[in-house]
Amino acid sequence: MGRVFVTGVGVVSPVGLGTEAFGTALRQGKEATAPITGFDASGLDRDLACEVKDFRPREHMTAAEARRAGRCSAMAIAAARMAVRGAGLEGEAAGPRTAVVMGTTMGEANLLGQLESRWIHDGEEKVPSAALPRYGTTLLPIHVARSFGARGIVQTLPAACAAGNYAIGYAADLIRAGRCDRAISGAAEVIEKLQYAGFARLGAIAPEHCQPFDKDRRGLIVGEGAGVLMLESEESVVRRGATPLAEVGALGLACDAHHITRPHPEGEGSIHALRTALTGSGLDPDAIDYVNAHGTGTDANDKVEAQVLDAIFGDRQPALTSIKSMIGHCMGAASAIEAVSCVLTLNDGIIPPTINHGETDPDCAKLDLVANEPRTADVRALLNNSLAFGGYDAALCLAKPGVLPEVGA
Repeated sequence: MGRVFVTGVGVVSPVGLGTEAFGTALRQGKEATAPITGFDASGLDRDLACEVKDFRPREHMTAAEARRAGRCSAMAIAAARMAVRGAGLEGEAAGPRTAVVMGTTMGEANLLGQLESRWIHDGEEKVPSAALPRYGTTLLPIHVARSFGARGIVQTLPAACAAGNYAIGYAADLIRAGRCDRAISGAAEVIEKLQYAGFARLGAIAPEHCQPFDKDRRGLIVGEGAGVLMLESEESVVRRGATPLAEVGALGLACDAHHITRPHPEGEGSIHALRTALTGSGLDPDAIDYVNAHGTGTDANDKVEAQVLDAIFGDRQPALTSIKSMIGHCMGAASAIEAVSCVLTLNDGIIPPTINHGETDPDCAKLDLVANEPRTADVRALLNNSLAFGGYDAALCLAKPGVLPEVGA
């Protein structure tokens, strides 16, 4: 099985557009939490979110693309364009050997809310014809593929909050299987009122800040955005003389098969996913220098994740952080945006902090949490961990080029 490399990354996030702004904001511990502006939250118990500000689709795509794409697809296109440009593949991403694999939870569900408002409040009786080609999770990779003329495999993976890891891992497997030479892979999500209200009704949204692994944590903050990785086969990288940013190891997948919203109390699915990612990447736990935690700031998730990491790493815990403390929980886009952060850490040697941290929960005390300030470290291999509603568990291994043994050898 061949190697798969990351040659470009792109991100649209609540703390910055583009990798430079995004990376700087993470290192500085910038928080995006603010009163929500995308819809009227006056009837809800909470009104805070991490929204993407100052995103103007026409600055990242043609007028025709901007008209076709809803906000979710527009953010995906913008992040993909950054990744393709960063890889030096502008003009070469077209053709049948380029796949597009995107994850999401609800795609352009915000469009349904807008249509509902027009039907109920404005008295409109017909669905505007222009809205139909913009809605649907299946259209997300289609919009991206059309932007680049990528005529290979297109796939949407609506794997809830683990969707980004699913998409990147699946895209890497397509390359290893010889189904394509390169893949635009990642995820995108927008904040949508129904989704937000659901978390508010569950009592899962924090009143002020997201505080992962803190004893005083009170929930998550909903976020949005897009993260995209440009993946290429080793042959493609060598042929182009490209300089890879990272290598993609194995993706470990599992299902808790336990509850629709709560993780398995012993974390059985997540333990299996992490062990599968390690084994498939040819690594022992001691080889992992850093874990990007799912770290939502909810009581059950943080305790279970700490328990899982104890089962995997024991007394030798790698450095760990949750950037959700800064960007919020970006749902289907979360692990894709976090994967971009992981690639930046592999290249700049800086682990971003978990901000808003006061005192660690005793049940999470064994974790080597990078709290409040960034940490300089030589990170050679890492795990990007994600858990999701329905029991989706996904762990993705990323490493500096040359660190991993031949995957599957």
